[in-house]
Amino acid sequence: MTTRSVLIYVRRKSAAFAEFFRVLRPGGRLSIFEPINSFATAQDDGCGLFGLDLGPVAELAARVRRAWVSQPPEQDPMLDFDERDLLQLAAEAGFTALELDYRAEVRVPAPLPSTDWDVLKKTAPNPLAPTVEEVLAATLTESERGRFEDHVRAVLAAGTLARTTMATAYLRAVRP
Repeated sequence: MTTRSVLIYVRRKSAAFAEFFRVLRPGGRLSIFEPINSFATAQDDGCGLFGLDLGPVAELAARVRRAWVSQPPEQDPMLDFDERDLLQLAAEAGFTALELDYRAEVRVPAPLPSTDWDVLKKTAPNPLAPTVEEVLAATLTESERGRFEDHVRAVLAAGTLARTTMATAYLRAVRP
């Protein structure tokens, strides 16, 4: 059984592992790849959207960031676990031969998916979240949006590359 970026949407991860165990026959293999979003959150030093320097518009960026936070991190299924939890959950479900590959990166500079603000603002941090453009419209006044977008466009035009912070875990296990 293989899953990729599934558990970040699951609140009851222990139940998911129990189900993985149930449906696999003895000798069946489990292969899970998950982003460890709690790592990026812990590394966030206020650098801002897409890792760009939003210092001059920090107060606006903070309001935009808060608009995406719908619940405390410990209750958010995208943030409520790390690689150690994956190992523990698999072991508790009864899996053996556990192997975990963990990779964490903090890259400066890091390439952006695009340097075109009109493209970037139509993206969302995850499939369940609104786009940047939707959050800006809901959170900032028209003049604040203009100030925010002018700053982001200037940073992008200057070619200042972003900092990215990410971590992933790849877990393999066997049902005995």
